[in-house]
Amino acid sequence: MADELTPETPEEEQPKKTHKQRKNGLYPGVSDELAENMRGGWADTELHGLEPIAQAAHTLARRDALSRRFPGERLVIPAGRLKTRSNDTEYPFRASTEYAYLTGDQTENGVLVLEPSGATGHTATVYLLPRSDRENGEFWLSGQGELWVGRRHSLTEAEQLLGIPAQDVRKLAEALTEAEGPVRAVRGHDPVIESALTDKVTKERDEELRVYLSEARAVKDAFEIGELQKAVDSTVRGFEDVVKVLDKAEATSERYIEGTFFLRARVEGNDVGYGSICAAGPHACTLHWVRNDGDVRSGDLLLLDAGVETHSLYTADVTRTLPINGTYTDIQRKIYDAVYESQEAGIAAVKPGAKFRDFHDASQHVLAEKLVEWGLLEGPVERVLELGLQRRWTLHGTGHMLGMDVHDCAAARTEAYVDGTLEPGMCLTVEPGLYFQADDLTVPEEYRGIGVRIEDDILVTEDGNRNLSAGLPRASAEVETWMARLKG
Repeated sequence: MADELTPETPEEEQPKKTHKQRKNGLYPGVSDELAENMRGGWADTELHGLEPIAQAAHTLARRDALSRRFPGERLVIPAGRLKTRSNDTEYPFRASTEYAYLTGDQTENGVLVLEPSGATGHTATVYLLPRSDRENGEFWLSGQGELWVGRRHSLTEAEQLLGIPAQDVRKLAEALTEAEGPVRAVRGHDPVIESALTDKVTKERDEELRVYLSEARAVKDAFEIGELQKAVDSTVRGFEDVVKVLDKAEATSERYIEGTFFLRARVEGNDVGYGSICAAGPHACTLHWVRNDGDVRSGDLLLLDAGVETHSLYTADVTRTLPINGTYTDIQRKIYDAVYESQEAGIAAVKPGAKFRDFHDASQHVLAEKLVEWGLLEGPVERVLELGLQRRWTLHGTGHMLGMDVHDCAAARTEAYVDGTLEPGMCLTVEPGLYFQADDLTVPEEYRGIGVRIEDDILVTEDGNRNLSAGLPRASAEVETWMARLKG
C-alpha cells in the first residue's frame, strides 16, 4: 500500500528541503517546479446531463413528511465521517441510515440541513465535500484527495443526481454556530457538527427526531420493496454458492463459507448487511457466531445467517440450517422439523391488522408444545409460556423489522413497534430457533450441540403476506433435494 505525502506532515518528519522547497508555503516538502507542474495540464472532467438517482422522488417525499412533522425548526442530519481502523487506514465508510434515507447519498462528511421556510415548510440543502482542489494540491497531497481515493462528484453533479441544492460542507460548522432559532440534529455520527450545535440542541429534542425517522421507515415504499427483493434474490444466490463449495469448506474452515458468501455480496451489492454467521456444529448454538474460524465437518449442521446489502443500503436477512453432507440425521431432522413447523405458524400470523407480537407468540407456542412433547419441560403448554420456560432453548425473539438496517426501526417507540399493529408495506423477519448447548445436561446427549434456526423475510401485503425469500427451500426434504442438485 502506497504511503501518501500530506501537507500536514510535521516539519521534523519531512525530507530535508532545498531553498526552493522551503520558500513554497502551499506545498511543504515539494519543489516549486513540481508544485507548478501538478497544478496544470488536467482535462475538464465535469459530468453533464446526469439523471437523478432512482430513489430521488422517494427521498423528496420523505423530506416533505419530515418537514411537516417539525415546522419552524432547523433539522440537521449528518452522514458521518471516516473512522480509523488502524494508524492511517480507515474502515470502509457507511453513511448513517437517516442521512441515506433522506438523500440517497452515501458520501462521508455529507450533511442534510432543512432550513425553515415560510409558515410550515423547509428548504433542503445537502452539504458535501466538493471536488479536490488542484490549485492548492489537496487532490494529490492529502490522504483523502482524489488521486488517492478516487474522484468524487462536484457539487453541481450532486445536485443533478440527488435533486437537492448542494453547498460546500467545509463552511457548514461555522454557519451552524452563528445560526439562530430552534434546531434538532441526529447525533452520534459527526462530532464536528455536534460541536457546532452544542448550545443549540437538547438530547430530548434530538431523540424525538431520531425516533420519528426510525418510525418513518416502518412502512416501505415501492422503491424500498424492490430493493429488499433485490437483496434477497442475491442472498439466495449466495446460499447456493455456499452449498456448492461445502467440500472445500470442510478442508479449510467456516471462513471459506464466509468468503464465498461475501464474494456474492460484493459482486452483486454493496456489501454484506451484517457480519455473516457461518456456524458449523455446536457453534450454531451461539446466536451471533461471527468468528467463523471453526471446523466444518460432515455429519454436522451448518447454520448460515447472512444477507446481501444492495448499493442503496437495503439488506436481506436470511437463515438456513443445512446438513453439511446433504442429509439430516434422525435427531437433526426432528429438531429441524419442529422449528419449521414453528416458523410456518409464525408466517401465517403475519397479516395486516395483526399485532406485531402475534407471529412471535404463534411460533413460541409450537416450540413450547414440542419441548413438552419431548419431555424436556413439564406441561401444560400454557404454564410453560406463562413462565417463559421454553426460552432456555428458544433464546430470542422471533423476528424484527427489516430495511436499511438489519434491525430496522430500532429507535421506534414500543407502542409503535413491538406493541404496534402490522400494516401493508412493513417488512420483517420470522426466525424461530431451538438451541441445545453442548454442555446442557438437562437434555439427552443426542440433542447437545444442535442449533437450528430458519429465517425468512416477510412483506406484509394488503391481503396477507409475501415471503420474499421463498426462493430458498425450507422443508427438510426440500432442502436435501436442493442440496443434492447443487452438489451435482
